[in-house]
Amino acid sequence: MDHVCSTAGVVIDGYPVTRKQVSILEAMRIIPVKIFELQVDAKELFRRALIDKESTDSPPYPIHDSSQILAIQNSCYKKQIDAIRTYYEKEHQNWCVVDAFRSKWWVWNKIFEEVQVIIKQIQTYLERIREGKAASIADLCITPQELQSRLGEFGQYCPVSLAKKGELVDCSVTSSLQSAAEFRGHYYKMASQAELNEFLNAPELYVPPLAPHPLPSPDMLPKKLTMAEVKALFPKKAEMQGYCPVTYLDGKQRYEALVPGTIEYAVEYRDKLYIFENEEKLQKFMRLPEKYWNQKLPHKLPPIKEPVLLTALPLTGYLEQGIATALIKAMNEVGCLKPKFPFLSVKKTALLFVAYHLKAYNPRSSEYVRKKYKRKLEQFIDHCDLIPYLGTKMTRKYKEPQNRPIDFDHKLRMFLCLKDVDPTSG
Repeated sequence: MDHVCSTAGVVIDGYPVTRKQVSILEAMRIIPVKIFELQVDAKELFRRALIDKESTDSPPYPIHDSSQILAIQNSCYKKQIDAIRTYYEKEHQNWCVVDAFRSKWWVWNKIFEEVQVIIKQIQTYLERIREGKAASIADLCITPQELQSRLGEFGQYCPVSLAKKGELVDCSVTSSLQSAAEFRGHYYKMASQAELNEFLNAPELYVPPLAPHPLPSPDMLPKKLTMAEVKALFPKKAEMQGYCPVTYLDGKQRYEALVPGTIEYAVEYRDKLYIFENEEKLQKFMRLPEKYWNQKLPHKLPPIKEPVLLTALPLTGYLEQGIATALIKAMNEVGCLKPKFPFLSVKKTALLFVAYHLKAYNPRSSEYVRKKYKRKLEQFIDHCDLIPYLGTKMTRKYKEPQNRPIDFDHKLRMFLCLKDVDPTSG
């Protein structure tokens, strides 16, 4: 309560580190303007503690700095810090992580810069509010509850986008207040920094009575639906027989622009259900629902696409849809390697190679089966490599064993042993 602290501020070191300490601060209405978390792993922590312990500048009184106590403290800290970080990030957006592996001078400068930005932001806010201007509320530790209670006439919709483009931009998708401002005791959220700057320069143009477009009533605002919410609306059917209204209108209402939507991207507007091709088209509708909602389909519609079972296709179609990619990869490999298994024809060697390759890279097989056939494929390739190896190493004249390559005799015996061996066995 000292007047110096209340005006110049105070630094609280190592507090809060438990959920109970957070509750104590909240009960006393003490909200840190910024909390800096010095992030470092346990190994580095113990190394620095050892250096401090051996330092000549240590205090004259005994301190609890043994490795066992530090390990317990660090363990307790790790258990609770995630919950504390989540709380402050959600409630006050005042948590800042600093890389403590950097030098102490870098850490000092980083924190000093952050504090300067915050102090300037607070001073600017107080000056502009005193002068009756709009002011940014970023970094002011405003809670979601306070934001909700002081929202202006536009709720969480951007007043600048609505005034200039007639677009309904819902800013509730993000909890960040970096693009939010206060004017005449109310809070307004903007779509981006550009809209915030425009609002700060001339806020009177974007709020009543000078605002050109009022926000529609809640029942006239588009509402994004989840798949569960869409199913709960049964038996209500989607408008335009399920075709995407945005794709159709943007495609100049041509026959080719009739693209069916999916219930993953659904919106309820004016008590009607609309489904869209993708998220981009859904967002377009959310911004300009009046542009897209009231359309009529042509008399001629594309035929209904019914799924065809893979097993119902003719043999060539089944092969194309089922194994075309895998077969192309296998044939490409056999074309590049051109393998020749000892005592087998080139045709049979190629067929065996393709068969092993399909088995080894079949995505439907288990990991065990794929590994098994990959080993067999590697062994098959090794046996095929015997012919070019022996062809290059074997000479017309006899050579003494000590003059031959180290593995020549072994590979020659392996080659001869494959004469009556079925490569598919085993």
